[in-house]
Amino acid sequence: MGTACTRVGERFAASIGQLSVGAQQHFEACHDVPNGGVLCALPSLMCNGLLDGSEKLGQLKGYYRQLHILLFLGFMVLCRIRTIEQLRGKCPGELGKLIGLDRIPEARCLRAKLDELSKDNASEEWAAYLSRQWMVSDPEAAGTLYVDGHVRVYHGKQTKLPRRYVSRQRLCLRGTTDYWVNDAIGQPFFVIEKVVDPGLLQVLREDIVPRLIREVPNQPSEEELKANPYRCRFILVFDREGYSPLFFADMWRDHRIGCICYHKFPGKSWPEAWFVEQEVQMPNGETVLMCLAEMGSLVGSGNTKVWMREIRKLTASGHQTSLISTAYELDFRVLGARMFSRWCQENFFRYMIQHFDFDKFIEQGTTEIPGTEKVVNPAWRKLDRQKRSVQSKLMRRNARFAELTLHPAAEKDQKKYQKWQRLKAQLLEDIEQYDNELQQLKRQFQQTAKHISWNELLEPDKFHRLATGRKRLLDTIKMIAYRAETAMVGLVKSPAVDSTAGRRLMQDLFDSQADILPETDRQRLRIRVHRSARPATDRLLKTLFERLNQAELIYPGTDLQLVYEMHGYDSSK
Repeated sequence: MGTACTRVGERFAASIGQLSVGAQQHFEACHDVPNGGVLCALPSLMCNGLLDGSEKLGQLKGYYRQLHILLFLGFMVLCRIRTIEQLRGKCPGELGKLIGLDRIPEARCLRAKLDELSKDNASEEWAAYLSRQWMVSDPEAAGTLYVDGHVRVYHGKQTKLPRRYVSRQRLCLRGTTDYWVNDAIGQPFFVIEKVVDPGLLQVLREDIVPRLIREVPNQPSEEELKANPYRCRFILVFDREGYSPLFFADMWRDHRIGCICYHKFPGKSWPEAWFVEQEVQMPNGETVLMCLAEMGSLVGSGNTKVWMREIRKLTASGHQTSLISTAYELDFRVLGARMFSRWCQENFFRYMIQHFDFDKFIEQGTTEIPGTEKVVNPAWRKLDRQKRSVQSKLMRRNARFAELTLHPAAEKDQKKYQKWQRLKAQLLEDIEQYDNELQQLKRQFQQTAKHISWNELLEPDKFHRLATGRKRLLDTIKMIAYRAETAMVGLVKSPAVDSTAGRRLMQDLFDSQADILPETDRQRLRIRVHRSARPATDRLLKTLFERLNQAELIYPGTDLQLVYEMHGYDSSK
């Protein structure tokens, strides 16, 4: 049967196909359960959709039901068990107590269950459903959306993915690009994976904006937009990679979508007398002082010119950070707060990598890329590389030839003068050679298409997409876990406890031991968390437990109401 398998009858029935409904959850009184404190996150996980829309996922047969797997995955992520392989070093029976079973599934079994849950693109459908639910539940947060790309580096050998620049490592490495859409405090809505990365602007036009127009709630009607020429549907915030006056103009003219972006070419500094210190309310509730100034600005050139609002922030060092926006209706202080909150998305990436290891590729296998997919032509890339190399060599020799021409050697010193003449002649010969080579490359460059279809690639240049079903399912669980943890941090935040301290408090809580005490006669499941080393922390947790108990949550799959308490406190008070 294996380690900690105590339900022999049910497991035997499941092995012969006689347990159609799966194992029933049954809690027994047990003390000092490792990671028992993670049960305190269950109300928040449920509120953030851990089981919502689960009918879109594949159904499971056997001992472990869909409910068991989803609950355990949520607890596993919050306990910082980053990979399924790390479960081999954990006590399966102790973790099984968290979900009311004798033990958790073995690693190989769990991977098979994930494949069943995510087959036939089910994980993508579930993630899309949750994204819509999150937007509907918080329409104000969905009104301002932050978009940024993140490269997941791949070091495997199953396929040769295209190289792309990884800013955090300052290297060009093989991998895939994920485009994340988050709210103003970093909570994720959805992600779009691009193995063949066309760039942020094209992803915005073809994938993100059409989806947001369909899904963002509480958008103004056409009549409201006509009545107020400065009103927008929603606002997109992105960094300089998305800077394009043409894109700003198209989004406003075609869809009435406001854009906020850093100014790529801000020009001269503004007089410091224009800046006034303002109190700015940040999306996380914090109030900060900023020296801000605003002025209209004509951005772009030629037919791409668009009139935009430009807001600049003056730092203590005298540096001016400029942003531009087509959100004409908002106060400039609000625009400044939303743009300068973009760091929250970078913090989200850093936190997810550090704590949830969401960059890891967890699934073997590859899938074919559609034959019509456009990719960069390898011949074009090779010509481009050659052209840049020849241009660089030509530029250096032109500079050296100009230097020799401006500073000729004296004719009196025949030795130096002859050397100067020979060097000049050699440079002139090299310049003519490289100039001819450059002209030939330019002609070939013009005749070579930059993009070709996948089917037109030569076989040695082809690559494949890594399998994403299991990865997307776990990414969705991690998004739910992050949102759940963020919600719990919001319950303990105070002037003395900021977000960073709140997250450390949650991590310690999820790692703490707890007693699981079922009271079937009163239909309660008491979770008694062990006290911490600091009385101040215990007081914060007691307040948190009081808030959680107000939810009166029934443990999924049972009729037991969860009751949280701390050792040394009377739960009836």
